[in-house]
This record gives sequence, C-alpha cells and structure tokens, in this order.
Amino acid sequence: MTEQIPEFINQWINLAQPRLGAEIVSCSDDFFAECSRMLQPEAPVFVDGKFDDHGKWMDGWETRRRRSGGYDHAVVKLGLAGEIKGIDIDTTHFTGNYPPAASLEACHSEAAPDDSTQWITLIESTSLRGDSHHYFEIDNPACFTHVRLNIYPDGGIARLRVHGRVVSDAATLDSSGFYNLAAVELGARAIAWNDAHFGVAANLLNPGRGVNMGDGWETRRRREPGNDWCIIELGQIGEIEEALIDTAHFKGNYPDRCSLQAALVEAGTIDSIITQSQFWPELLQPQKLEMDREHGFRDEIQRLGAVSHVRINIFPDGGLSRVRLLGKIHA
Repeated sequence: MTEQIPEFINQWINLAQPRLGAEIVSCSDDFFAECSRMLQPEAPVFVDGKFDDHGKWMDGWETRRRRSGGYDHAVVKLGLAGEIKGIDIDTTHFTGNYPPAASLEACHSEAAPDDSTQWITLIESTSLRGDSHHYFEIDNPACFTHVRLNIYPDGGIARLRVHGRVVSDAATLDSSGFYNLAAVELGARAIAWNDAHFGVAANLLNPGRGVNMGDGWETRRRREPGNDWCIIELGQIGEIEEALIDTAHFKGNYPDRCSLQAALVEAGTIDSIITQSQFWPELLQPQKLEMDREHGFRDEIQRLGAVSHVRINIFPDGGLSRVRLLGKIHA
C-alpha cells in the first residue's frame, strides 16, 4: 500500500535543512547516532553490517536506552524563520529501536533557547510506528525560529522535516538593492507545476548551485505534444531585470529551450493562477539552452513593471538546476 504524501511536502520548503543554516542547538543524548544526521537532506539509508565504536551505525539520531526515567529531546534552530505548515517525523529503518511516542514544540527566539524560553506545543504526544513517515499538518500563523522534538522515552528518528513559509519582512530590505526575487531566503516558493517525476520543483529556488542532478527539477520524458512548466511565487513583488537559468549537471536531459511569463497577481487560488498563467505576457521569449551551464539573460528581458509570479516554460521537457530572477523590490 502506497503512503499518501500530504500537499505540504511539495507546497512548502523544509525550513530545517542545513544548507539554509539549520542546525542542532542541543540534545539530551546521541550515543548511538549523532543528532545532526536527522537533518540531512538525503533520504535515510540502511547499511547492512556497518558498525562503529558505539554499535550498529544508523542514519539518523539515536539515543541510548533510558534506565532512569525521563525522555530524550533535541532542539533545532531553523535555517530560516517562518510559519510552520507541516511536520514529517520519519523513523525509516528504525524498527526495534524507534520511540513509542513523540511530541514537538516551537518558539521564536533571537538567541539559543534556555530555561526561560516559552515553548508552544504544535504536536501533542502521539504514538509512532517503526520504519514509517508520520505527517502532521500545523495550523498556527506564528513565526518560529526553533523547534524541540521530544521522544518518549528514547530511541531513533531517521529524519525531521519542518515544512513552512519563510517570513520575509520587506521593511528590512534596501528598496534600492538588487535581489534574487526567487530566493527562498525572501520567501519565494514553487506553487504549481505540471510534472516533477524525477526532481521536485522547489529545488529550483535553493541557495547555491545544484550539488548533483537530483538537486533540481526534472520532468519525465514527454511523449505527447506540449511543454512542461512551473509557476514561482516571488518572495517580494518586484521588477525583474535579469534571469539566470542553470542546467548544472543536466547533460543528456536538459531542455532544448525555455521561456518566462510573469504577472502581478492580486487575488485568486493556485488553480486560478494556473489557468491565468497561460495568458501572462512574456518576460523572456524562448531561448536556446545548453547542457550543464548557467545562462544569463539581461538584454532579452522585457520590462513588465512590478510582478508577483513567474511561469517558467521548458521545451519540451527535461531538467533545470536553478532559476534566479534578479531585480528591485517594488516600493
């Protein structure tokens, strides 16, 4: 039976990924497997027969067996402060050593949390299963900087994902500055796409260049007419002056061409935005792409004024590593 993956997994970025700056602040114990492994972006693996000085090597966070009461916990500093939309507590490969239960709290703190920190419970104590994902939708509009995962009484967690919306305050930004309006650091996100068979669309907005072909957006091979597309909600409304389209690591599977459309969207739903996007004006007419290369377009960009959303079209299919949309924030 295939596990149902909730919408928040693809609609919102993981705020607890190390490349955004997420890190373990503290943990009660990580005797068997260091806590930082719990935040690794790769899916957990099981290596048969691999042992270290403390016992069986496990890809995740694992504490020793508690004999004196209490419970274990870990505090995570999120890479970017934001509104939490959903949590994935993953016990993949932990079978006889997973915690029977867990809870999760969050706070907003400029410094590392201490004994005086006020925590808000987002997930009450709930039972866990071994070798499973545990998904929780969160309905709390507050902005958080840290989460605390509690496991009862001990055991192992393979991965912790904290999906949410980055909170970016335009008032703190220089209105005359030149920004990547499609940066996750500003709150940009991919909101819709027609296909993401080999790589999630959210990867397009990650910081830095792609580390490999899996760190990008790649569609299946198209066997019918048409082209593939993805819609990006900018982190801030702005005027785009330059676009960088990166096909890093995509060699035999990069798109032949790409184009951009854009508009200022004032209201609507994701479904209505998808429909309207077909008729948005062109920001960038179709341009030829090459394999494993960053393509810069400045003179080719049409000045459309302030826009909030951009649709990237790839012809006919393939993979992109990153999309950067550079410009000034609209005052």
